[in-house]
Amino acid sequence: MIDYSRYDRVRAVAFTGSTLELLDQRRLPFAQDTVVARDVDAVAQAIRDLVVRGAPAIGIAAAWGVVLAGDALGDVDADAARTALEPAMARLNAARPTAVNLAWALRRMRRALDIAGGDWRARLHAEARAIEREDLAANRHMGHLGAALIEPGSDVLTHCNTGSLATAGFGTALGVIRAGVAERRIDNVYACETRPWLQGARLTVWELQQDGIPATLIADSAASYLLHGGRVKWIVVGADRITANGDVANKIGTYQLAIAAKYHGVKFMVVAPSSTVDMDTASGAQIEIELREANELLGYAGQRTVAEGIAAWNPVFDVTPAELVDAIVTERGVIHRPDAARMAEWMRAHVG
Repeated sequence: MIDYSRYDRVRAVAFTGSTLELLDQRRLPFAQDTVVARDVDAVAQAIRDLVVRGAPAIGIAAAWGVVLAGDALGDVDADAARTALEPAMARLNAARPTAVNLAWALRRMRRALDIAGGDWRARLHAEARAIEREDLAANRHMGHLGAALIEPGSDVLTHCNTGSLATAGFGTALGVIRAGVAERRIDNVYACETRPWLQGARLTVWELQQDGIPATLIADSAASYLLHGGRVKWIVVGADRITANGDVANKIGTYQLAIAAKYHGVKFMVVAPSSTVDMDTASGAQIEIELREANELLGYAGQRTVAEGIAAWNPVFDVTPAELVDAIVTERGVIHRPDAARMAEWMRAHVG
């Protein structure tokens, strides 16, 4: 078994026992600042403001936010804690509506509280820690499963940031890339800049640099021309939600990459933990797509780059139809050419 630890040096979320320390991803790569959240509202604000981002990391941060809210309560029993914590969980859930891991983590914390009994605070702490540890283990397993699909000597392209910064560690799509490099299957890594927040330019190539993995940055608009060259064999991306028919909600720009991949005969892989699969949502048409402020498109780093009076449309995610996806990689197995029937079969076989 290959030791992946040398490719896993970054952590975005750290619970200290009384606070939640979040690596401020708005400041990377030039400043490695930490935002310290001391209560649940600070955690919700950090999620909303993209201090912490990436669906798994958002879920982990939310779980620790519930812990902070519980620790702030007085001497109450589990029943009173359930009532008191519900508004806090509602505020966390409203911070980012598209990432299904957020609601999933909060459901786990509710269930933990339901069965907690007298020592309910300890139960909440244990559940949040379990969510974090399980995510790291899942990422390493997904890395191995996804890398096995990539032919040795391949170049790959990724979009947004799906690494340790977006998870408990190692990453989802970036975990596959890390494993592929470790297993000598991947020769070259290309990363889209990912406008408007430049997660690829600011975060992904920086993460890979920390691990000694060379990466080449491209403009989002250069992807099709890169694929035309023929060396890229896989596009590997993450997901914020996968629906019952295999549609995938991910960072804006993913859909157009999938279209370009289909045209050029390039394989398209989605890597996400099973917690990202939402079997209660039939298709991508039912997903609420988050719209953010126009100012994110009209300037950068506080400097306006567009003339006054110009309107902007700023969806954060798009939906890639299942028919454009070659493989969905989860810690519970790979779903090849996903559709409603294969998703249901995977659910019966691996989730129950």
